Amino acid sequence: MPDMTTDENVSRFVERFAAELTEAGMQRMAARVFAALLASESGSMTSAELSERLRISPAAVSGAVRYLAQVDMISRERDPGSRRERYVLHNELWYETFTRRDQLLTRWEKVLREGARTLGEDTSAGARAAETAEFFEFLQQEMLGMMDRWRTHRAARDAAGE
Repeated sequence: MPDMTTDENVSRFVERFAAELTEAGMQRMAARVFAALLASESGSMTSAELSERLRISPAAVSGAVRYLAQVDMISRERDPGSRRERYVLHNELWYETFTRRDQLLTRWEKVLREGARTLGEDTSAGARAAETAEFFEFLQQEMLGMMDRWRTHRAARDAAGE
């Protein structure tokens, strides 16, 4: 079995995961920066470290971290005793991401319900809008249950010392 701590294997993982994120719709450079942060031992890196690790320009790093910060996937912190910024993955990143998605679904559901009334609930367009709103409502309920199960699973895992 290959030693997964080697730089080459880590780089392969970063590029593979970044490609998956890009395929799912994330900006390519942001996906690479995110994957590099995820693969770093500390979950944080400076712009210079990201630039060197990914072999990209500081401008490319800047654009990527700006996007990732805007969508709340990372935060910026000052290196102690330095003017350099360090980019840090959020704790419970995926939980927070799905929670924000849940808020988005709530807004979409509200607009769709209003749209169904505006279009006329007895019309085909109104019925489609109403069914889409119902789907988002269902998705939210399922997601809330899933997040609760995740917290329970994680607490049990942590209590077991895994």
